[in-house]
Amino acid sequence: MKHILITGSTDGIGKLLALCLAKEGHFIAIHGRSDAKLAAILKEIKQQSNNENVIGFLADFSDLNAVKKMAEEIAKKMPIIDVLVNNAGVLMTNGSSGTTDIRFVVNYCAPYALTNGILANLKASDAPRIVNLSSAAQSTINVQALEGKTGLGANEAYAQSKLALTMWSFYLAEQEPSITVVAVNPGSLLNTKMAKEAYGQHWSPAEKGVDILYNLSMTDLAKSGEYFDNDKGSYATAHVDAYDNRKVEELLRTTKTLFD
Repeated sequence: MKHILITGSTDGIGKLLALCLAKEGHFIAIHGRSDAKLAAILKEIKQQSNNENVIGFLADFSDLNAVKKMAEEIAKKMPIIDVLVNNAGVLMTNGSSGTTDIRFVVNYCAPYALTNGILANLKASDAPRIVNLSSAAQSTINVQALEGKTGLGANEAYAQSKLALTMWSFYLAEQEPSITVVAVNPGSLLNTKMAKEAYGQHWSPAEKGVDILYNLSMTDLAKSGEYFDNDKGSYATAHVDAYDNRKVEELLRTTKTLFD
């Protein structure tokens, strides 16, 4: 039995992955931002999987203080974490997170804060693994936008946030050699709420994304410090900036200032 934490798991591929793993008898922690929905999905997964080892954590990922509190709660309740799937993400939103674009906050800063808050718990595992959900959309990061000094359109902010997550994934893999860290594009325009809200259409079933997340989380497919592109069905080269040490260092330096 593995202890697995999946963020953004009250909907879409996160929820389907949680249910699949719960059915296998693993200890599953799900996360959502609505108390009522989290409670409903917890009940649903327990019933459908016949597994009582399913717990929930509540946090709005556009609020980094809430993310830090959630990390503290997880650290107490899950002394060992074998797999962390940073699945929570946002593209279209009416919300605001203050100065920095909400897509940067939810898609990059929140997983950064959460992961760093529970690193000790991951290291307590014999073979820890982190799966970070990137995207085929990756675009050069405007540091001023990350700092909240200039605005971006929704699609551009999303693409930049996903490149930031990928760059940090590669960096973390180097910094923490005992942890397998892999970035993945689970598939473009999967049949999920996010794709429907943003584009009103989908190209592939949600199960395509669930299958690759399962394989990267649970099998020997995962390669640390690599990017898996599920549109191609193989490992691929990420955006060129992800391999530029100077740009990675600039990203991490800027990120750290957001948490000071």
